[in-house]
Amino acid sequence: MTPTLKGPWSLEDTCEFLRESTFPLRLASTGTDGYPRVVSVWYAFADTALLCVSHRKSALVKLLQRDPRVGFEISPNEPPYHGARGQGRASMTPLGDSDLLEVLLERYLGQQESRVGNWLLSRKAEEMLIRVEPERIFTWDYRQRMADVTPDPAAR
Repeated sequence: MTPTLKGPWSLEDTCEFLRESTFPLRLASTGTDGYPRVVSVWYAFADTALLCVSHRKSALVKLLQRDPRVGFEISPNEPPYHGARGQGRASMTPLGDSDLLEVLLERYLGQQESRVGNWLLSRKAEEMLIRVEPERIFTWDYRQRMADVTPDPAAR
């Protein structure tokens, strides 16, 4: 399914951003109390889907089992601001033999061999692959209008 798209980027530009970006995916789901929950996770983009991993007993997995509807955003924290956000549905399967966890470690850490990498890989059999199929995507890009703005670390 092709998601509906609004904003300054074409679908091709949006897909390129999602493939190339290493900003974390901020994934929102709804808690049992009706309030939104937002979790930042590593992701990869393939076949029009956002792919991520979470432990089978995590709060995120439990929430998605109850309600697969999600919101998401991928964008930098510092100016100039740009990115993609939207809504979609999540499906989950055991990670199994997928190499997604290794791909994510390389993508975000540049290596698999680290304390966190070894810990994540040691429990790979307990991980779930979360596949988010976007239904709507909204893009924004303020890089041109913010070209003269640089982040000031002292202001944080």
